[in-house]
Amino acid sequence: MKEHIKIGIIGLGKRGRMLLSIIARMHDVTIAAVCDLYEDRRIEAGKEVEKIAGNIPFSTDNYKDILAMEDIDAVIITASWSSHANIAIEAMKGGKYVGSEVGGAYSVEDCWELVKTYEQTGTPCMMLENCCYGREELMVLNMVRKGVFGEVVHCQGGYRHDLRAEVAFGKENRHYRLANYQNRNCDNYPTHALGPIAKILDINRGNRMISLVSVASKAAGLNEYILNKKGPDYYLSNYKFVQGDIVTTIIKCSHGQTITITLDTTLPRAYSRDFRVHGTKAMFMEENNSLFIDDMHNEFEFKWKEQWNNVENFRKEYEHPIWQDYKPEEDASHGGMDYLVLRAFFDSVKRQVQTPIDVYDMASWMCITPLSEQSIALGGQPVPVPDFTNGKWLNREPAPGGKYCLDRVAGE
Repeated sequence: MKEHIKIGIIGLGKRGRMLLSIIARMHDVTIAAVCDLYEDRRIEAGKEVEKIAGNIPFSTDNYKDILAMEDIDAVIITASWSSHANIAIEAMKGGKYVGSEVGGAYSVEDCWELVKTYEQTGTPCMMLENCCYGREELMVLNMVRKGVFGEVVHCQGGYRHDLRAEVAFGKENRHYRLANYQNRNCDNYPTHALGPIAKILDINRGNRMISLVSVASKAAGLNEYILNKKGPDYYLSNYKFVQGDIVTTIIKCSHGQTITITLDTTLPRAYSRDFRVHGTKAMFMEENNSLFIDDMHNEFEFKWKEQWNNVENFRKEYEHPIWQDYKPEEDASHGGMDYLVLRAFFDSVKRQVQTPIDVYDMASWMCITPLSEQSIALGGQPVPVPDFTNGKWLNREPAPGGKYCLDRVAGE
């Protein structure tokens, strides 16, 4: 086991800087190199690392320079969505562990290339899906494993986040989301919803997704927002955005479960991941933080508001082991789950073992974007979801153990 590792961070936009700030405070990880196309971002990132950790990282505008550094153990990819797969593939070929930020793929072929490269090189590649380490998501996973939900029948989730300012001012902010909303119509950000659900439903380890259908609403939210904020003379005021305001995707699984995920980012709303799990014995609802357990809560069927926030009553018994051992700072990024997913990745790098979210997870979650794009273009027709494990999902080995193993069960 390595006591200390060196990493490079590729991409220093808002998300890259957020993760850089967390990692720089970890005493067993050194940020040895940073990369971004924009010089000002590289300069500011270097200053921040020096201020927090005391070292000055190597700086470059070409990620290949980092991949060529022999002392780099792993790379964190926080660049634009379109570059994730290519950088990850080259990093695996260079023998560097890959921790890739979330985002949908641009083609199913890219997802296959990720899998083929891993199988050829044996170098692990992990999607840094922080929501898999969310407190509620892990507590529900623990309860599912303990049988509280009975047989899980349906799950839902969404990325319901008002991103109008980020998208509309993409040119000023140098943000890649704008080009995507101008040119694509799909669920471009499926993994916050799908990641935790996939773990609950044993996707790629005893179960798999077999098909999906997607539909998109009209695009109106961004035009209204831009007109109000920028006026009629702004160059995007009358632009015909391709991306629908609401995209709904329904996925069918091999064992009969259904999954509904929603993209909702260009209309005014409160933030929600809309996480919901429904089984034969219980139901969890994230939006009011409640659990309905059969034979316990039936009398509240028509007065459920009285049970809002009742999850706290079950916390002591069903808190996931990862959160039993973790007390985040009050200002922790995304409630602490950013720190946890990074520690899960670095723990695997240090121990030189497989990551808890592997390349098969990454490929099957990312492919929802191009598949939803295809289904929408076909008027909501079903499209098949590839089996990136090539049949290994039927009897794969257990997920790797360790402190950050998602399948750890409380009390066992």
